[in-house]
Amino acid sequence: MRAYLAGGLAAVAFTASPAFADTAEAEWAPATFELDNGMEVVVLPDHRAPVVTHMVWYKVGAVDEDPGKSGIAHLFEHIMFKETDDLGPGEFDNIVSRLGGQNNAFTSWDYTAYYERVAKQHLEKMMELEAERMTDLIINDDPEGPFISERDVVKEERRQRIDNNPGVILQEQVMSALYQDHPYNITVIGKMEEVSALTPEDGLNFYRKWYTPSEAVLVVAGDVTPEDVRIMAENTYGQIEVTETETPTRGWRPVEPLAETQLLTHSDPKVRQPNWQRWYLSTSYQEDKEMAYALDVALDVLGGGRTSRLYQALVEDQKIAVSASAGAWLSLHDTAPAILSASPSDGVSLDDLETAYMAVVADVLENGFTEEEVERSRNSLAASSIYQRDSQQSMANTYGSTLAIGGTVEDVLSYPDDIRAVTAEDAIAALRTVLGEDRNYIEAHLLPAEEEGDQ
Repeated sequence: MRAYLAGGLAAVAFTASPAFADTAEAEWAPATFELDNGMEVVVLPDHRAPVVTHMVWYKVGAVDEDPGKSGIAHLFEHIMFKETDDLGPGEFDNIVSRLGGQNNAFTSWDYTAYYERVAKQHLEKMMELEAERMTDLIINDDPEGPFISERDVVKEERRQRIDNNPGVILQEQVMSALYQDHPYNITVIGKMEEVSALTPEDGLNFYRKWYTPSEAVLVVAGDVTPEDVRIMAENTYGQIEVTETETPTRGWRPVEPLAETQLLTHSDPKVRQPNWQRWYLSTSYQEDKEMAYALDVALDVLGGGRTSRLYQALVEDQKIAVSASAGAWLSLHDTAPAILSASPSDGVSLDDLETAYMAVVADVLENGFTEEEVERSRNSLAASSIYQRDSQQSMANTYGSTLAIGGTVEDVLSYPDDIRAVTAEDAIAALRTVLGEDRNYIEAHLLPAEEEGDQ
């Protein structure tokens, strides 16, 4: 099963604070180097078990698609598993499975990633397989061939995962309004009519432009040494010749502020639980690191869990909501959305829920946070990031996603210290900037069909 990342649509979660290593322990420090053809390599030694996680991150995502070609980044992820000059249809998956491994892939607006988890003696074989499909993928106009058959698979995936999901339909509408002319305004899976029109020639052009060593980051986490990885990488990826003379230009660009506040409503008989949301434009780790860290803490205090201000006020005390939260997709490259959300208890209207929710927000904006709750939040965020290093895949995801959008290894290593440095003043200043009265937003209501007229 292939996956794609589209903010809250994805099962693979990268929208919260990344998982970061502790700078105090040298054994967790990564080794980095670059192959002669420009491929970046990160090695994360972890000798607790004789297994490795092998990931290739391509610096291309939905943000880089040409106008009218939405969905091609995600479609290409599917095609990569089909057929090459030396691998028959489905043989890639079969080889990994026979070796007792696991593999998958995912696409985001900002990158595309492929991974395998295998016993360490099979690492070089994984490199051989990935190098093969980086260079010799088969793309043709055969109706039963990999491009056209997978295009139909993606169209069906869109029907099942988006067109049949009222919450995701509403989210598409919100993102389109929030990001206007920015590429984030189109869901990663693409528009149905544009996916249907993609041609094998589009696929070949995309492949030749983006699937090159210089546009890739290799991350290997597990029971390996940097020296071993270097030798294997040079024997496999290092043999791929550089064909592109110019570095492709990424599709990132500034996000225009919202010109006005809007209300979007979507109702559907499949909706069982109404939901209220507000979407604001905020920042990102790449755009403004210090403000993003401060906002990370602020939103955690405001609506990050069961101890947050919102949950305690609306769910525990007033009992007018069954859920209440606040968060932001700060790991996007460009300006991220900050999202306020709540679902009402039985008999509570969205208007009453909104009034109560925004009363909590107004109190916070006026009176600020206490030192104790900010300290608790920043320590929790730092601790969670360190605990996640126990997972090879989490660490490989963190380093790969950071480097794929232009971040550095130091960004990863310094996170615990940076987040612990956020003060109560920093946190409330960030929140006031994003949620200030002068800021426009998109309000979204998800409703059962029969209740639309009552709101």
